[in-house]
Amino acid sequence: MKRIIYGIIAVIAFYAASCTKSNSQYGKDIDRAEKVMLYDTDSALSILDAIDPSELSVDSMRAKYHYLKAYGNMSRNHSMIGDSLISFAHNYFRGKDIEKDIQSGIAFAWYKFWVGDTPGAIALLDSIAGLSAVPDSIMVRALRVRTLLGAAEYQGRQLVPLAKRLYRIETDPLRKTEARYMLSSAYEYAGETDSAIYIIDELIGEARNNRCGDKHFMLEIEKAQLLTEMGRNDESDRLVGEIFSRAGHDNGAADYLHFQYAINALNAGDADRAEHHLALADSIAAGLRGDDDAYFRSYSNLLHAIIDFKQSGRIKLMHINGLNNRQNERFNRMKASQWESERSALRQNNRALSLKAESEHKTVIILLISLTSLLILAGSSWLIIMRRQRERENEERIEALQKMVDEYRSAPNVRTNEAADSSALRSIMLKQLGIIKMVAEAPTEQNREMLRRITSLDGNTDGGLVDWNMVFEMIDNLYSGFHSKLLEMHGELLNPKEVQIIVLMVAGFSTKEISVITGQTTSTIYVRKSSIRKKLGVPGKEDIIGFLKNPSRG
Repeated sequence: MKRIIYGIIAVIAFYAASCTKSNSQYGKDIDRAEKVMLYDTDSALSILDAIDPSELSVDSMRAKYHYLKAYGNMSRNHSMIGDSLISFAHNYFRGKDIEKDIQSGIAFAWYKFWVGDTPGAIALLDSIAGLSAVPDSIMVRALRVRTLLGAAEYQGRQLVPLAKRLYRIETDPLRKTEARYMLSSAYEYAGETDSAIYIIDELIGEARNNRCGDKHFMLEIEKAQLLTEMGRNDESDRLVGEIFSRAGHDNGAADYLHFQYAINALNAGDADRAEHHLALADSIAAGLRGDDDAYFRSYSNLLHAIIDFKQSGRIKLMHINGLNNRQNERFNRMKASQWESERSALRQNNRALSLKAESEHKTVIILLISLTSLLILAGSSWLIIMRRQRERENEERIEALQKMVDEYRSAPNVRTNEAADSSALRSIMLKQLGIIKMVAEAPTEQNREMLRRITSLDGNTDGGLVDWNMVFEMIDNLYSGFHSKLLEMHGELLNPKEVQIIVLMVAGFSTKEISVITGQTTSTIYVRKSSIRKKLGVPGKEDIIGFLKNPSRG
């Protein structure tokens, strides 16, 4: 029976485990996501999406999960609005794991950038860049993000040493080229245009030698802009003309090239030529990009306002409003993108909560079914146990009856000298037993056979199992008035059942025999014997009958 119960418990545990993963299984999934992240970020994020972070009870596991999730979103340029717990991961790894410390710090900085705290992101990256004893292979990742954010904020002198350091420690050729371009931007924003052009010329030469047409094209546009910044408008115009002669007037950056012509014309004081090229730039931009290029139109409106002022000496409010509208449009688009990211993060959280609630609902149903099954099994087991117990008690009664019958039939002087000793009392007791009643309670074939054996024995008990008045009278005759003395000394303490047990004990009946005669279970007889001991004050190791016959020893 115990094996069955243990089996049910094992089944419940199995179903519960199937609905709720253990932390060890989550740990394996997170470790697998970390390995996959190196070559397939999307697959790694899919593994992490299947994990409910609220079920991660170990801090190290939670930190690793949030670190990988944020770093994956950053690598894929996904929304990081929902990655606020990257701060927990960064604080956990600080001082424990140098690589995860730096990586989580980068992800935390990128999260700050996503939520609009660019100064906070830059400050965090500066603190990372100031760490000592950090391998270049790890520090280079932080410097890449730092220079990128610095360029977006038009930092100059502050960015130059960082870009130089990045260029020095980069090992990948393509990354090294990108670092040099960032350095040229830093020089430009710092006002050191000569240094910026020197680097751009080197990069143009490398692109030409490596036949990187697109890079060569874009770098020359960058150089034309730098020449304009230096006031070398004619050189800038010549370079733009060379670009048009090689790439054609329908190239993908024609609007920006005409825009550069317009700026050069304005710097030369030729507002009409500037207006002509700006009109061409607007027309080409409308054909290439439609109404989606708010970035270009914001610059175009500014230039229109300058040209109108040059031509009329007045500032037209229309152009100012247009410039303001373009800025508002860019801001609104940025906010809309941020809100959409937030809604997407909320949808993901809601989906995760729904899946968790569904899983918990299934778990509750399974547990209820299992508990019901366990209760049914327990009830069935209890009924089986009680039935077996009754069967054992019946067998004990039958065994005791058989023994009494055998003693009765083997006694040589039972019929001639019935009052001579206790064997006569046993025979009378046997005659008085209600055999028919016992057979009715347990009508087994064995009981019926027992009934057939003792059909010749009769008795008169007036419906009871025995005639107790006769028994008490015989006890007094056989044992020097034992029953009368018992009532005289302890009658007020003892109940009738306890008196019956004592007189049968003095007559030498066993516990099994007493249970048959009194119609009680053996366990009840043992309980009543304990009660008798307490009431009479019989010591634990003292025999009850011996104590009653010799009370002076107590």
